[in-house]
Amino acid sequence: MIFAAGLGTRLKPLTDTMPKALVPVAGKPLLWHAIQKLKGAGVDEIIINVHHFADQIRQYIEENSRFDIRIEFSDESQALLDTGGGIKRASWFFDDGKPFLIHNVDILSDVDLLQFYRFHADSHSLATLLVSERKTSRYLLFDRENRLTGWLNEATGEIKSPFPELQRDACKKLAFSGIHILHPSILKYMEEFPERFSIIDFYLTICKYCPIAGYAPAGVKSIDVGKIDSLKQLTFIK
Repeated sequence: MIFAAGLGTRLKPLTDTMPKALVPVAGKPLLWHAIQKLKGAGVDEIIINVHHFADQIRQYIEENSRFDIRIEFSDESQALLDTGGGIKRASWFFDDGKPFLIHNVDILSDVDLLQFYRFHADSHSLATLLVSERKTSRYLLFDRENRLTGWLNEATGEIKSPFPELQRDACKKLAFSGIHILHPSILKYMEEFPERFSIIDFYLTICKYCPIAGYAPAGVKSIDVGKIDSLKQLTFIK
């Protein structure tokens, strides 16, 4: 699944006339980069959630013959459902019993998705999150076995965790990349959640009784192209 429904407010004025997914990087739209990344890993079925300038995204996919794979859309035109709600809305698509990958359209990386998928399979987790040690203001907290235990706002000191006795100093602080793999059995836990919710809040709710793993491969480059300044840092994208 490619998350492409966002308003792209940090990419204004570019997103005043186009969706974030079609903002060009190295001569190609962000959506093109995401699709090629997934196809290169063997993905042949993709669902894209749409909201902001949804018709432009649909038209782009059709003009490119759906990239010769199965591409469906999850319509959020009436209201944005946030990351968790977006997955819940598209849950009908994940019907083959196999783990599925979620990829933010504004994330560009050189991660080996096949290796990531194998790691997830070996971890026996309901979800595996691509994370790194990059500097940020908000971190996910993991224990020594790379299991999610909490969330930290470094600027305010706020911590979210289902573990009352969580010791912040005993945790590894890692930044989430916006790429994750979920086992379809995790979808049943979303049934009690509202139509709109954050996937991170969801993970923090269920991690006490469901294993949520972190995957932090050495040397992987990743960047969130969520603002204009980020476009200048794309030295590894060709």
